[in-house]
Amino acid sequence: MDFGFSPEQEMLRKTVREFAEKEIAPKVNWMDETGEVPMDIIEKMAKLGFMGVLVPKEYGGLGMGHIERMILLEEIGRVSPAMANTVQVHHLGISPIAVFGTEEQKKKWLSPLAKGEKIATLAVTEPTGGSDVLGMQTTAKLEGDNYIINGRKCFITNTHIASVIGIAAKTGEGPKGLSVFVIESDTPGFRPGRKENKFGLRGCNTGELVFENCKVPKENILGKEGDGLKIALVSISNVGRPGITAGALGIVGRCLEEAVRYSKQRVLYGKPISDLQAIQWHLADIYMDYETSTLLTYRAAWLRDKGERCDAENAMAKFWATEAAVRCAQKAMAVFGAYGCMKELVPQRLLRDAWLFISGAGTSEIMRIVMARQALSMA
Repeated sequence: MDFGFSPEQEMLRKTVREFAEKEIAPKVNWMDETGEVPMDIIEKMAKLGFMGVLVPKEYGGLGMGHIERMILLEEIGRVSPAMANTVQVHHLGISPIAVFGTEEQKKKWLSPLAKGEKIATLAVTEPTGGSDVLGMQTTAKLEGDNYIINGRKCFITNTHIASVIGIAAKTGEGPKGLSVFVIESDTPGFRPGRKENKFGLRGCNTGELVFENCKVPKENILGKEGDGLKIALVSISNVGRPGITAGALGIVGRCLEEAVRYSKQRVLYGKPISDLQAIQWHLADIYMDYETSTLLTYRAAWLRDKGERCDAENAMAKFWATEAAVRCAQKAMAVFGAYGCMKELVPQRLLRDAWLFISGAGTSEIMRIVMARQALSMA
């Protein structure tokens, strides 16, 4: 068993870390204060190929694997979980086209998406259907050569910056009654709705999408009518959950760095607080969570790169890393003491960001259901 990274993967990590420290870090406070996405950073990442890491080279992407994507998102998430989430949801929006699209659809959308000329998202969640995907009310009715879409999506990432949107809508009833369509942001009848004012992951756009008699050409359907549930669940499991996992892993790693650094600098009772057993226990807990999250995250990506189904492994990694991110941010704040609550220092932001990762791409309760299903199948 080889738990190491290849020289190329280590070089990727070094490149992304240097970029994140140089380009993203100076924008983090501005992002947190304004809630705005720094599009100039998106453009710079696009030039390095970050936006198309999973897209095959023939369509303008880097053609890398899921392990490389985890490296990319972990390093971005270490500096800015909000930026990591923006990028990972862009990858999520690309996935249904790359996996289920026709050759014509791939040629039309993958290249500009891989190059960052267009930003993507995938819209499934509604006020009546989040974890309950079949509870959605958005409809798509075929009229001639077009589908007419009506409905509203909520809590969608990249709503106000995306120009290519995958949308799940009802074309019938039951599990075979959902379909996925690709629309562009200038389509008549479509508009972004409310932009949410979140307490965490600020600088990552979240909001509503509104469809009012939105006319979409029938050639924009992915797969065929009734494939929507499969497309949504496969994309969320294989791309959405791992993307959030990697961002959360970045938070855990940053918590460890910040807590260790501060504990060595802060002097109490005439010695660094890192000498105190109570502080060492906090550091040990964060370290253990980081190592455990790392193993789960990269094992799931390794399985995916081998072409194996890994729904339970993705769920386990997502559950553990996101819950660990909250635990570790709280422990980092404990190490910092009162300073951990100060907005000019990192721990309080990491805690706010970590909390929002828990519900993304399926709550912890949904992750338990996925894992339980796998456990029951092993008997």
